[in-house]
Amino acid sequence: MQLETSVQSLKMGTEESELGGSIKAGSGRMLDRKNRLLFYNRSFKIACIASASFVCLVLFSILFFMFRTGVLTFRDVPMATFFFSTDWSPENESYGAFVFIFGTFALTLLTLLISVPLSIIIAVFMAEVAPKWMRNLLRPVLDLLVGIPSVVYGFLGLTILIPLLRNITGTNMGDGILAAAIVLTIMVLPTISRISDDAISVVPRKYRDASYALGATRFQTIFKVTIPAARSGIMYGVILGMARAIGETMAVVMVIGNTPQLADALFKPTSVLTSNIVMQISNVPFDSTWNNALYMMGFLLLVISLLMIVLVRLLQQKGAHR
Repeated sequence: MQLETSVQSLKMGTEESELGGSIKAGSGRMLDRKNRLLFYNRSFKIACIASASFVCLVLFSILFFMFRTGVLTFRDVPMATFFFSTDWSPENESYGAFVFIFGTFALTLLTLLISVPLSIIIAVFMAEVAPKWMRNLLRPVLDLLVGIPSVVYGFLGLTILIPLLRNITGTNMGDGILAAAIVLTIMVLPTISRISDDAISVVPRKYRDASYALGATRFQTIFKVTIPAARSGIMYGVILGMARAIGETMAVVMVIGNTPQLADALFKPTSVLTSNIVMQISNVPFDSTWNNALYMMGFLLLVISLLMIVLVRLLQQKGAHR
């Protein structure tokens, strides 16, 4: 009897030890899994922070390099002369960039005046008027237009648009700020139209129903209720389109004429910041005042683009708050 009791005690002890060992092994595996998850999470966090830091470093490095090289212009050229003089003659040591600054803003403004009304009309048509089958057809077409290279637009403008303008106006020179504005309008039209279309489409249906209930017509509902409600999204699209228009190079170079003279007429060849940089930078000595002036023009373009991006972010925050 005592022997059986001792055998049973021995078996129970063995089972308890095996159970304890399995619990310890399970705890060890859980602990290893927890450590692995912590390691993966920390590694992913570090990778994300490193990537964001790298992007910021690249951006500020570009800004710093452009500014450091561009500001050397003012060692030889007074700041007032650079920004307000219209005499750009590097061969004669004259570096007045007002022609290109004025041409850039004039071209952007003219593009804005042409493209924004057309884009809003197209967006309203797709979101409010067009049947579903036509809407499903037009939206992919506009998306495809965004991906066409700018040099294709410029080539078509050079071979088709400029001769057409010459025939219509009877002038000998079809290139100029109007031709460049038309080409840029075709380029930014899909961007502004698609973003405006999305902004109009997400306006709540109850706004339209309330307008109809008050006796408003379809035209009044669209232009007094729907478009004002989508104003932030439309402005977002307009700013993105204008940012592309300001930074566009190849298409503008091919149709604007590339002449350093003030754009006081629609059919007068002129030049802008981007076209002047791309036409001259390859033939300029690196340490010359001419080269530094071109870098300062590039820095001005960067500043304008950054200001537009900041404005877009502010509009996004305002729209989200509403």
